[in-house]
Amino acid sequence: MLARLASRRFLEIRQAFRQSSQASRSLSTALNYHLDTPDNNPDLPWEFSEANKQKVKEILSHYPSNYKQSAVIPLLDLAQQQHGGWLPVSAMNAVAKVIEVAPIRVYEVATFYSMFNRSKVGKYHLLVCGTTPCMIRGSREIEEALLNHLGVKRNEVTSDGLFSVGEMECMGCCVNAPMITVADYSNGSEGYTYNYYEDITPKRVIEIVEMLRRGEKLPPGTQNPKRIKCGPEGGNTTLLTDPKPPPCRDLDAC
Repeated sequence: MLARLASRRFLEIRQAFRQSSQASRSLSTALNYHLDTPDNNPDLPWEFSEANKQKVKEILSHYPSNYKQSAVIPLLDLAQQQHGGWLPVSAMNAVAKVIEVAPIRVYEVATFYSMFNRSKVGKYHLLVCGTTPCMIRGSREIEEALLNHLGVKRNEVTSDGLFSVGEMECMGCCVNAPMITVADYSNGSEGYTYNYYEDITPKRVIEIVEMLRRGEKLPPGTQNPKRIKCGPEGGNTTLLTDPKPPPCRDLDAC
């Protein structure tokens, strides 16, 4: 009796997840699991194009024949480029077949690295840093401004296909927090770039969106005109000259 009740409850929960898949994907944890959809399920055929099959051979040539699995990351990247900037589960299965491993081994990699997109993204995929320094400096307000301006939830694509918003953990430029990354697929997925925009404000991030919408390219890096790269506002106040060598060591003799 208890087993039947538990089974019924499990099915109810599973059905609820299926009915609200789009809403649930607004949570970052949604990236850790897969739900079949009409355009993303293992029954859909997928294989590398003839041109990319040659690239597959070239990639595999860099690894010993008994270590094909080491090519999983470049092969996933190639598959993502071919599929317009995102990885359906059938593409992951194709990669698993090429490197002769169980599909779960490929899923483990694709779910770990946030640069692999497991759902459709816009031509400009805007990723807000969600790590502590950026959060302290206002990254949540930046994400809220983006979502409200574009009229989407996290991991959704705008109706014109131009923009989507996601989260990425620590982009490695905490001194210029908060920051975003723009994965630019506007020239086709094979020519995609990742550009960092730092010292972002809610106002500035909307300006960046509108510039991208107009097809304008802005220089990456700090968006604070009072800073040069990661230097302080107004310029350095210390370390204005070359440091003196330590008195106990003759650097010229080294």
